[in-house]
Amino acid sequence: MPGSTARTTNDHGAWSRAEQTRLARLHALSPTEQDLIRVANLPGFARWVEQIRATGGCEHPIYLSGSTVTRDASGAVVSAYSTADEPGERLAVRCRNRRASRCAPCSYEHQGDTFQLVRAGLTGGKGVPVVVRDHPCLFVTLTAPSFGAVHRATDGEPCRPRRERDLCEHGRHRGCPTAHTHDDRVVGQPLCRACYAYGHHTLWNAHVGPLWDGFTRTLRRRLATAAGVQRAHLRDVVLVTFAKVAEYQARGAIHLHAVVRLDGPHGPHSAPPAWATDELLAALVPEAAAAVRVYAPESEALGSYVLRWGAQLDVRPLRGFNDGRELADEAVAGYLAKYVTKSTETTGATDTRITHRSTIDLLPVTDHVAALLRTCWDLGGLIELTHLRLRPWAHMLGFRGHCLSKSRVYSTTYGALRAARADYQRGGDAHLSDNSDRTTLPAWRFVGHGHTSGQGEIAAGIAHDLRQSREVVRDDCRTVWAHE
Repeated sequence: MPGSTARTTNDHGAWSRAEQTRLARLHALSPTEQDLIRVANLPGFARWVEQIRATGGCEHPIYLSGSTVTRDASGAVVSAYSTADEPGERLAVRCRNRRASRCAPCSYEHQGDTFQLVRAGLTGGKGVPVVVRDHPCLFVTLTAPSFGAVHRATDGEPCRPRRERDLCEHGRHRGCPTAHTHDDRVVGQPLCRACYAYGHHTLWNAHVGPLWDGFTRTLRRRLATAAGVQRAHLRDVVLVTFAKVAEYQARGAIHLHAVVRLDGPHGPHSAPPAWATDELLAALVPEAAAAVRVYAPESEALGSYVLRWGAQLDVRPLRGFNDGRELADEAVAGYLAKYVTKSTETTGATDTRITHRSTIDLLPVTDHVAALLRTCWDLGGLIELTHLRLRPWAHMLGFRGHCLSKSRVYSTTYGALRAARADYQRGGDAHLSDNSDRTTLPAWRFVGHGHTSGQGEIAAGIAHDLRQSREVVRDDCRTVWAHE
């Protein structure tokens, strides 16, 4: 095998000149190049490439070994699969990591699924009736309050202009005359870290979930008041459904983008009452957000603190995005889908768990992010804040919620989208997709994950080819649409 150095010698026990040349060339290769040669000469290499192509060139595939048997109601075998004939007797599947910094191919698929999930709740499809597009619906952005002045991008204007020399109690300027761009590393950094309320910032991120719950409960109460019904009977009249995405601002604080929709008592299949309009919903959302109060656990380090939403609140009917509603729906779905693949790396932080406080000093992060990480770690050691699990979620700056959450009846689910994609990849055969009277018996076990250096190069090439193919198809579609 070309990757091996084991060769027979000549009659005198010495390497032949050709063999010496071959070995010299082999050792001149880098370890990755040597591993590429080894992988390409393994038995079943072509089938392994098919597996990696099926994962979209996943950067960290999961390898499973086992079998699946599907039987009909009579007990007869309808289909069966086993990894016994696969390379290494194992099958590669996607890691399904949503973060673009961890696995670009899987994050692209997750972003596409999120787009379809949000879009279905706006325009119908994927099991949601098209009449849902006529229901009252708003695009809402809820932000965090101020924890201290930070540098900001102002499109050519001074960051924080001051007419007079103004210093804080720590001797630092309260203003900044510089016009920062959005990619300036200083954007989001405090003007004075000593003045910045890092403890309150951390508690805010840790309580975004309760704050959202308080917002939805308050909104339902105000809707009940507007309808003249008791809060307990509101579901008999109208349902509040939503899909929301969490995004990190440059300063490291969470804010939420949400689609809030009103349905009839039976969900998207039923129309809301005539009094439930976009105008009423737009009037009640700011009132509900302003009324929310969440009391953080009292601690010796921070005392008592009341959490509330920030003053910056954006409420826009979908019709307000542009002239066409369909284009607006597409824009909102794409806007929300963009953020599900991002994490704290957008703030210059890390996307891996922190296991010890000392490791924070070794991370390539800004001083502001390092201060947030240390605050999470220190507060996480307090008994009264243990339930917030700040240490395990320090790498997320205290936020432990999911990047996307939605009401159960808002639209379809990730699982349904993945099942539909698997059915499409099988060719949509009826005997495989219709499993209402069939029983599937899976038997799988984990046997490994990830790539060697050579396998990683091949997977990256596959992902690059697939990405180029998508771009070609996208350009062709745009050309067709332009001619139409």
